[in-house]
Amino acid sequence: QIQDLTFLIKNYCLTELYLNNNELTDISGALKHLRALQILLLHNNQLKKLDKTVKELKGMISLQTLNLFHNPLAQDPDYRLYVIYFLPLVQLLDRKSVTQRERESALHLYDRKRSCLVQSIAFGKRVNTPLATAVGSSRCTQPARRLMMPSDNAHLLCSFCRIPFENPEDAILLRAMTRSLMEFSSVDWNKVATCQERRLENKVEEPHEKLTVQFR
Repeated sequence: QIQDLTFLIKNYCLTELYLNNNELTDISGALKHLRALQILLLHNNQLKKLDKTVKELKGMISLQTLNLFHNPLAQDPDYRLYVIYFLPLVQLLDRKSVTQRERESALHLYDRKRSCLVQSIAFGKRVNTPLATAVGSSRCTQPARRLMMPSDNAHLLCSFCRIPFENPEDAILLRAMTRSLMEFSSVDWNKVATCQERRLENKVEEPHEKLTVQFR
């Protein structure tokens, strides 16, 4: 019948805490100092506010096992993905192992922009290619122009290439033409079989295309 957790204020070194089957309605300010805690069982209580409960547990850098089932907050339709996203170190939630697919779903639900980025970028590298030969957007293409060398009386020294130019725009153009590019490639990972799927031969390898984009 425990309802208050203020008695735990000095128990900094706890690694396991079993508070299941009590009458807790709020844990705010009562557990966040337990940074060594690895196992926390809070199931079968009266915790109602999912955001406040998870916020209290965010500072637990060692927490791996967590039970919150049979609480009102567990009725939230996105309850499990919410906990997985905001408590990424938890490995066992409500007696079920957290899967990689669940982590990906949680990321897609609560950080869609980052999820799309992770799914689209395969790898990137520097490309020491002249800018004029870049393939892709027309913005990467510079118009051909004859570089005018300086006269004897007036010139501008290009600090980048140490070649004197009469026209400042020529110096800028030469630097742009020789600047290295970034090349990114992306593939649709849903069409690529994993090592396990290849061993089990339970997924047909679909042909996939690699899209490569170069930009400055």
